[in-house]
Amino acid sequence: MREPLRIHTDEAARWITLDRPAVRNAIDVATQQALGAALVDSATDDGVRAIVLTGTDPAFSAGGDLDRFDETDHTAFRFASHELTQVIGLVERIEKPVVAALNGVATGAGAQLALACDVRIASERASLLWREGHLGLLPSHGGIARLVQLVGLAQARDVVLGGYELDAARAYDVGLVSEVVAHEALHDRVRERLALIARRSPDAYAVAKRVLGAVGGVPLATGQAVETLGQSLLVGTGEFADRLARARARRSGGAEQT
Repeated sequence: MREPLRIHTDEAARWITLDRPAVRNAIDVATQQALGAALVDSATDDGVRAIVLTGTDPAFSAGGDLDRFDETDHTAFRFASHELTQVIGLVERIEKPVVAALNGVATGAGAQLALACDVRIASERASLLWREGHLGLLPSHGGIARLVQLVGLAQARDVVLGGYELDAARAYDVGLVSEVVAHEALHDRVRERLALIARRSPDAYAVAKRVLGAVGGVPLATGQAVETLGQSLLVGTGEFADRLARARARRSGGAEQT
């Protein structure tokens, strides 16, 4: 039986590839379970500094497998749906960089998985689609909430209610992807971005990711308090002390700071 994921580690980056090309990498229960296990393993493996999520061409993911909707027991369906929501939420809770390499269409739960990532880099062939309305459904697993947080209510209304289908260029224009590159250059560009991220402190990245997740929509004073608490935690770490000493050495030597 074919495994639903391909997983390999490249220079401390764990690449997790959805690998069901016959169904455009749709997420069935087996894929959902395998993805959850792979994310947990990557999050707890000290040898892994970053995670990349992508799909086997031509799609990133067509979302939840339509066979899931054959479940006649609504209690069982709700449980499975809740579990998928939790797996997608893992992406946000992991304290390591998670990058989506969008190689093709991402719709339904596939789009929600992409939006949960810290950074989205898109191939020129990529697209982000909200087609649930064609099935008589609405985006779930945080799909509407994350969209509003990322692009604002007006743009989210256009996407969910206005029928827009976002190709890579439009996704970039509305701020859903960081950049668009030639399809053949996608993985190389992701590696370049990971190299930039790797220069930063893992502890600082973890705290910043938590703070960013906490301050959206809160009053400024609350955000400032959370930032100060996070900064206070980091100042007490040995990693900060080492990096501060190196920064002072560079400054005294006249070297440019990074």
